[in-house]
Amino acid sequence: LVKKGGAAPGSTANAYRSALVSYSTHVQNIGWQTAVQDGATAGTSGQSKRLEAIKISLPNQGYSGGIQYRTHIQNIGWESSWKSNGAASGTSGRALRLEAIQIKLTGDMAKNYDVYYRVHAQNFGWMGWAKNGASAGTAGYSYRLEAIQIKLVKKGGAAPGSTANAYR
Repeated sequence: LVKKGGAAPGSTANAYRSALVSYSTHVQNIGWQTAVQDGATAGTSGQSKRLEAIKISLPNQGYSGGIQYRTHIQNIGWESSWKSNGAASGTSGRALRLEAIQIKLTGDMAKNYDVYYRVHAQNFGWMGWAKNGASAGTAGYSYRLEAIQIKLVKKGGAAPGSTANAYR
């Protein structure tokens, strides 16, 4: 307790924080994993398991708009339509790997935030951060995605890390 009008005992910065982006992956032999948020890793590491599908949502939007995404699927290629706001992109029960992904924001969310994402691809490991609809992953290698991280950054803010080699 602090006397009325007294100084706080420490910093009051970041007293409350809510998740900006939430995502869940469907993984080979595991199924749908529990959702993670704001840059945490979805998928697996060191288990050589393919991502088969993904769901992405914006649980605490401060602006109108949404999030859209599409995946490049083994033997299918790029999905023709963009999925949005928690719909599944990819396949389930067909044993097909995701090879690449594109993610973008819409409406006022796109005016206020950049979406960054990076993938862990077979034989390449963690690749660079892609942004605002650019491709992340591989094409022509037949390599599986094994994990993904997604972050929203205030418009024009610095990337969470290197943006080199996001897509090969």
